[in-house]
Amino acid sequence: MTEFKIRPYTKKELALMYFPDSNPHTAVNHLMAWIYRCTPLLGQLETAGYEKSSKGFTPRQIRMIVEHLGEP
Repeated sequence: MTEFKIRPYTKKELALMYFPDSNPHTAVNHLMAWIYRCTPLLGQLETAGYEKSSKGFTPRQIRMIVEHLGEP
């Protein structure tokens, strides 16, 4: 397994890292459910510019996700 790198990721890319056995749409739904249930994470992401319509995450937002959810 390769080492996880902090870089920009699309929602689909990141979701498939957390849920590799799911189809892409389901993986994104699961990841976003985790994020929306973790209100401190969601608040930090929104402060960092995340919006529901965003297609991906910045490196700064990826760091926040990993801090709260762990590495995929």
